[in-house]
Parts: sequence; structure tokens; C-alpha cells
Amino acid sequence: MGIVKIGDEMHEELRKSSSVMCRSINAQAEFWMKVGMLAEANPTLPFTEIMARQRRNADVQVPEIEAA
Repeated sequence: MGIVKIGDEMHEELRKSSSVMCRSINAQAEFWMKVGMLAEANPTLPFTEIMARQRRNADVQVPEIEAA
């Protein structure tokens, strides 16, 4: 485990986002870093596809939304 220094403004955004996403501040920061790393490694993929691939890799079963 290491320490990463971030600015006050970024920390505040992490705090707010972590509250909305029900994650700790550290977990939210780690999520953003992981997604950023994946986005840099796969610049042609949109966020939704990156997340879909991560869910498939973890064998997460996501229910389909039925049309109204």
C-alpha cells in the first residue's frame, strides 16, 4: 500500500462521488485510476464497453432491461 498525494479539489470530488457510489474514498480513487488505466490502454473503447468487458471478465450476470 502506498500514499498518493492529490489536490484538495480532487479529494472533494472523490468524497462526493464515493458517497453517491457507496464506496470508500480510497475505493473510489482506485476505481477511477483503474478505469483511467484501461481507457489509456484501449483508447478506442468507450467507458460503457470498458465496464461491460470488466463485468464479463468477472462473470457478473447483468439482467437485461425489458422494453416497455
